[in-house]
Amino acid sequence: MSSPGGSEVVSPGTLGGMTKIAIIGGGNIGEALASGLVADTSGAAAEVSASDVTVVDPYAPRLDYLRETYGLATTDDATEAATEADIVVIAVKPYLVSTVLEQIASTIDANDTETVIVSVAAGVTLATMEAALAAGVPVVRVMPNTPMLVGKGTSAVAGGRFARDEQVETVRGLMEAVGTAVTVGEKDMDAVTAVSGSGPAYVFLVAEAMIEAGVQLGLTRPVAAQLAAGTLEGASAMLVKGDKSAAELRGNVTSPGGTTAAAVRGLEENGIRKAFYQAMEACAERSAELGRPSSDED
Repeated sequence: MSSPGGSEVVSPGTLGGMTKIAIIGGGNIGEALASGLVADTSGAAAEVSASDVTVVDPYAPRLDYLRETYGLATTDDATEAATEADIVVIAVKPYLVSTVLEQIASTIDANDTETVIVSVAAGVTLATMEAALAAGVPVVRVMPNTPMLVGKGTSAVAGGRFARDEQVETVRGLMEAVGTAVTVGEKDMDAVTAVSGSGPAYVFLVAEAMIEAGVQLGLTRPVAAQLAAGTLEGASAMLVKGDKSAAELRGNVTSPGGTTAAAVRGLEENGIRKAFYQAMEACAERSAELGRPSSDED
């Protein structure tokens, strides 16, 4: 595993004997992580049972759903969940992270176990979180993405000043229960948000455009949707599982003077690369803004 200042794709890990996990925030991301942990077949979370995972949410019907669906422990009291927890995952909106940390700070400090704080909130810096906690509390920042809802998430993990390498690896193993993970330095987190955190939206937008174009060319919408989704899935598999770069794969399917060459030329002439660069630059800038105390999430 790389040091917190490096950037490296890492191999599967484990939870290192840590078993009690509190997830504060029972929304889509919190549910995805909790369900992935208790259903994990990769070995990353083999030591975690449903009773080891407590989800915190203020909405009673949501807690009922999570308890009945996954067998999780649930509560509306963050302090109760954080008591003697090995890992506390903060899965709330960015502007609520500091508030949650202030609520549980004294509990974390009083725990006999060394609790690791993990945030999956976009933009909130390690320094901001460390400032809300007692000195020495290990904090790890994670940028996940929504494909974790189907076990195909891509997460980036960055450790704070007090997080030891093995604790960062433990968190990386946690995230591998719902997909894959890389270790990066915090300075790269805004770029990570632009590439993978918000990346699924770009793919969905491309799929939307392909479907609409297919309909305009005479296909029925269901057929166009199936073709677009299947194409994106297959192309992604080639990129993930193969040994060729994106440029090489594109070149292999682009015969000189052929149909694909004509299509690629049209995309290039309409500025596809510039559009992506500008969009992702705006995303990274917004991610940085979300980390500022006065910022609210859109």
